[in-house]
Amino acid sequence: MAALRLEQLEAHLARELRPLYVIHGDEPLLALEAAGAIRARARASGFSERAVLAAERGFHWGELAASGASRSLFGDKKLIELRLSGKPGNDGAEAIEAFCGDLPPDALTLVTLPRLDKAAQASSWFQTLERQGTVVNVYPVERTRLPEWIAARLARQKQRATPETLQFLADCVEGNLLAAHQEIQKLALLLPAGELDFDAVREAVMNVARYDAQKLSEAMLSGERPRLARMLEGLRGEGEAPPRVLWILAEEIRAICRVQNGIAAGRPVAEVLREARVWGDARQTLVGRAAKKLPRASLLAALEHAAKVDRVLKGIVKGDAWDELLQLGLRFAG
Repeated sequence: MAALRLEQLEAHLARELRPLYVIHGDEPLLALEAAGAIRARARASGFSERAVLAAERGFHWGELAASGASRSLFGDKKLIELRLSGKPGNDGAEAIEAFCGDLPPDALTLVTLPRLDKAAQASSWFQTLERQGTVVNVYPVERTRLPEWIAARLARQKQRATPETLQFLADCVEGNLLAAHQEIQKLALLLPAGELDFDAVREAVMNVARYDAQKLSEAMLSGERPRLARMLEGLRGEGEAPPRVLWILAEEIRAICRVQNGIAAGRPVAEVLREARVWGDARQTLVGRAAKKLPRASLLAALEHAAKVDRVLKGIVKGDAWDELLQLGLRFAG
């Protein structure tokens, strides 16, 4: 019949409801939302009975035909959900083709399945689903489009943010849409409608623990030796994972190196900071100052030290990981 882009689904469902939908892809959040939208529209249209068939190991494919053939005692319309975890095998392929060849009246069928390779998409059973139904592809949002996706979600709850804040949120979730969805919902609960303040967003999404590992770099670059030592001790007491602390410190060192490279090339500091994903006025000031002040040899030595800490964490080299993390941070707190 047709293929729909995910963003077209809402408008399509407002116009019509077709007898067969196929949600195909490997993005769990978007697949759940697409299926939920179709279910809601089906319920509103009188499909009050629902049958869920999970085609897992041991599933009897005769259940699909039986579900379509059975009629409700009360004459209710039925929503049939077939959930595939992968390719259906020979028996499943035959059952799907037979079912699609004679779709049951007064029923709406919703098939969900993970993203298939090209060979599977060219198979007869999948081609039959495409021909007889409406396929909604739900693929991951590209990393470069994630800020735009977050902005659209914020707009639904009457909130908006600067490009820098959107990029910060995208960096925090690392392409995980479910995590992004949770953070966006949190912002709706914690912050008012309208323009979101960067610092308020940062405060909302950071760890709620007493000691915030993300603020370690702030203590490190601002030369606050007692604060740095106190924070590391607090994080250790709260059970923070040392590899995460190392990642935060090492990432800050790498950011300083990137900014330093840009400055050496004669580019504007503000532009270089944006490219290095250094967000927030306070952090931009600290990183920019460190990039101008610190010798390149000191930065390279710090990266070598970080590599040593990594070996300590992995048990390759003997040592106290937390003491090494403190010594790494103190390199910048002079």
